[in-house]
Amino acid sequence: MSFTVLIPARLASTRLPDKPLADIAGVPMVVRVAQRALQSGAARVVVAADSPSIVAACQAFDVAAVLTRPDHPSGSDRLAEACDLLGLGDEEQVVNVQGDEPLIDPALINAVAGLLAQRSDCAMSTAAHAIDTREDLLNPNIVKVVLDARQTALYFSRAPIPAARDFAGQAWWDSGSSLPPPLRHVGIYGYRVGFLRQFPTLPQAPLEQLEQLEQLRALWHGHRIAVHIATQAPGAGVDTPEDLARVRALFV
Repeated sequence: MSFTVLIPARLASTRLPDKPLADIAGVPMVVRVAQRALQSGAARVVVAADSPSIVAACQAFDVAAVLTRPDHPSGSDRLAEACDLLGLGDEEQVVNVQGDEPLIDPALINAVAGLLAQRSDCAMSTAAHAIDTREDLLNPNIVKVVLDARQTALYFSRAPIPAARDFAGQAWWDSGSSLPPPLRHVGIYGYRVGFLRQFPTLPQAPLEQLEQLEQLRALWHGHRIAVHIATQAPGAGVDTPEDLARVRALFV
């Protein structure tokens, strides 16, 4: 199995301006992410940046980076351009690691890449882990996923899915039920490059517009997504100044 890790990074962020360059113990956050990804089995790790300042920051730490257009509407569009800039073939595999995940587990990257390599019936792979509190199940900022018998995604939602009719107000997975727990989606994706190039050209799906979840576009158009079930939650990502402070404390 051979794959490339691509890390999309853009300066614009509503809650945390210049987020990729945020300092974490003397190292920009996007570089911290790349350093973790370099511990995986990836053949190479490349940051897909929207600004020369990000490229320069990566180069200062010997991290590969390419400069992409600043006007891409989504991360997948940016990654598709990066694939062209890197000359990747349609049959090659890439793993999209978010640029605000400085605690990403290299083993998770390998698992997502390996799953896609095994599942020729799927255009994408991703990850999930069990939800252990009712509060997380009800939280619309936490994306849930339900699977079929082959651990292929049936649907992603911000709503509490599945809806447990006979367990109203209860956490059914703590009630002695043999039913599986709900799953929290983890925002890491494996792609075959040919599909990644096709994805931005697909019409936006109505469900995608409602949920504001880009992966629903793939399901809407009949493409399958294999899901790796992680045994534990990944390290915290960084969306806010408070998140950044918590992560910085771990690097002291």
